[in-house]
Amino acid sequence: MPKMKTNRAARKRFSITGTGRVRRPSGGASHFMGNKNARRLRRLRKNSMVTSAMEKRVLQLFPYGLP
Repeated sequence: MPKMKTNRAARKRFSITGTGRVRRPSGGASHFMGNKNARRLRRLRKNSMVTSAMEKRVLQLFPYGLP
């Protein structure tokens, strides 16, 4: 059997923590920054966690975990 491939788009967007949870960047932090207040922009810099309902689907894109 050949090796399974990691989904490269998912590799760039998600990271897996040491405990196996999936971390994702906050959405809405790429453009139109002038319309958003400073407090909102600070919060958008931080990463969030993927919900438990979606975690299983995201982990399917990483057959061997993260390299």
